[in-house]
Amino acid sequence: MFNIVAAARGRTVTGSRAIFFPRFAKLGRCVGSKRAFLAAMISLAFVLCFVATAVAHFQLNVNIRVIHIEHLEQGLRVYLRLPAPYVLAQMIGEEGEEGLPAPAPYTYNRIEGDQLQHYIDFDALAEDPIGLGELAVKGHRLTGNGVELAPMVEQVGLHSSDDQPPFATLAEAKAAFAVPLWQGVGQEVYVGDTVLDVLLTYPSSGSVYDVTLSSQFDPGLEKQDETANLIIDHFPGSSQVFRITGLMAEPVKISHSPWAAAWTFVVEGVRHILEGTDHVLFVVCLTLGALSLGSLLWLATGFTVGHSVTLAMGFFGLLPTAPWFVPGVETGIALSIIYMAVLALAQKESRFTIIVTAFLGLLHGMGFSFVLREILQVDGPDVWQSLLAFNVGVEVGQVLIILVLWPVFYLVRTGRPKLWPATKIIVAVPCIVVAAMWTGQRAVMFMNAL
Repeated sequence: MFNIVAAARGRTVTGSRAIFFPRFAKLGRCVGSKRAFLAAMISLAFVLCFVATAVAHFQLNVNIRVIHIEHLEQGLRVYLRLPAPYVLAQMIGEEGEEGLPAPAPYTYNRIEGDQLQHYIDFDALAEDPIGLGELAVKGHRLTGNGVELAPMVEQVGLHSSDDQPPFATLAEAKAAFAVPLWQGVGQEVYVGDTVLDVLLTYPSSGSVYDVTLSSQFDPGLEKQDETANLIIDHFPGSSQVFRITGLMAEPVKISHSPWAAAWTFVVEGVRHILEGTDHVLFVVCLTLGALSLGSLLWLATGFTVGHSVTLAMGFFGLLPTAPWFVPGVETGIALSIIYMAVLALAQKESRFTIIVTAFLGLLHGMGFSFVLREILQVDGPDVWQSLLAFNVGVEVGQVLIILVLWPVFYLVRTGRPKLWPATKIIVAVPCIVVAAMWTGQRAVMFMNAL
């Protein structure tokens, strides 16, 4: 680490350290110019811009909307589950004489400390539960065979987000409406801690084939654009699972093609790796350190094998669930970036490197698995198809990063060899700094969880 810092400052390393780290000493002499130092600082600043957007893999409050579509002889039956704040947050009224805004329907509010808190009004819910379902329906639009269908609310359920009935399969969705409207008694419940279930019927003169679904809800909630939408289409003889991220403002076409359903998970896999800054930095350093295209393919293969194994293991619950495990894995992922960046600077490679890369892939696969587990339950339909498609998407995202970076690195290394050592410093040092910051933050979380 001393040599990397010294090189970034434009100093050469002499004496025993130069003998022990000859490659780093050479790097120090190559980047002694002010331009190289300035470029390194610009590169560092650019990477630091993404530190705040680095998303942990294991979010405890992921927004999930699940929609089961059951095809009937005449129309559709829809089982809808979504966070209650999606329906109620945008219905808060103007501030009154007491300094409190008029509460949204089915809620009341009060100031606690310096925070405005919103609670479920169970008296209003007991008096007219169907009315709450009708509010939820107004925010969704469903068309069948090219015609917008009018829904009828059959039943409503409200549950604590920590104690909600299973909803992954059609049988579980049906069973969820067999429990009481609200199972808690004599307690105040925050609106933000509840999920709303609505059972709908969409009558039609015959069978409905071509379905599109969209949502007009825009409640202005934090992380609402990260909403995980699972739409399960139960057509006679088959079930297809579609995965879409966001508010679903644009209509989603629900087809009966397994390829169309799988493609939505491929897209989610690509999106996850490209938006996961720590994964991106790891692949950047992996590409930077490869000595040839052949060795890069071997390294990428080792990484793929590693994270494919733990992605499946974590998804099916074959990994530890202790509180320290999640931050421990996150810390390991950050350390893996530092290791790969230092390896790239040293420009060392062997068969052992491939084995280590596969081991590091195990860490990254754990992160992928818990993200997928949040959005796709193990007992859901076509789980293997969705799992495989998500993993393919991760690989596609990884390949896209490599296709962009490898030609650039190759051209610099072969066409301007004198600039190559400085290029490695400019790319690797910011990755090390950022990953070191993540390591410290995540290590604290790990220690607190022990």
